Amino acid sequence: MNFKKILFLMVTGVSITSLGISGCTPQGTDLQAGTQPSPSTLTGQTETEAPATTTPTTQPQERAGDVPYVPTPQPVVDAMLKVAKVGKNDVLYDLGSGDGRIVVTAAQRYGTRGVGVDINPERIQEANENAKKAGVTDRVKFVQQDLFTTDFSEATVLTLYLLPEVNAKLRPKILSELKPGTRVVSHAFDMGDWKPEQTLTVDGKTIYYWVVPENVPENLR
Repeated sequence: MNFKKILFLMVTGVSITSLGISGCTPQGTDLQAGTQPSPSTLTGQTETEAPATTTPTTQPQERAGDVPYVPTPQPVVDAMLKVAKVGKNDVLYDLGSGDGRIVVTAAQRYGTRGVGVDINPERIQEANENAKKAGVTDRVKFVQQDLFTTDFSEATVLTLYLLPEVNAKLRPKILSELKPGTRVVSHAFDMGDWKPEQTLTVDGKTIYYWVVPENVPENLR
């Protein structure tokens, strides 16, 4: 066999071997001899991919919020929960829940189950982190929703820190969907013609308290 033929076969053999190695390496991964593939390699997932069963807690914000984010001072939170006589058998919904402090405080102090509703995904993430730090994730949840379309009919306590025009727009929904006897507490803003049963001032902030009546007057609907 002449020198050129030998050289040709050597070159061809190396090329075929090289192609064989690259074709057996999953997704071009360089597996060292004796190294076991990771579970993600065996399943076809990359290291950074989340399992298919993971459900995201937030989504892109569907529209601008109705109010700017201003946290309720903790002394006001405490007073809101106190005036509503929140307990372990209550279900508290906080509309425009922000960092989740009302829901988290109720769960921590009274064992209350709570749901926070906010349209802003950043606030939902923050609230979930705060619930985790407080150790109350088994009692509370936070949902990214539009408060005007949220079903809060299971609430026995409803808390708000919105604006007068938002409260006015929500009032018919509150009075038609909530059960008689449900307690409603608002920081700073009232409900127009729906007169509160109690008004108090804490650290210069006003708190309004109502109870949903058995028979809602026509002018409030």
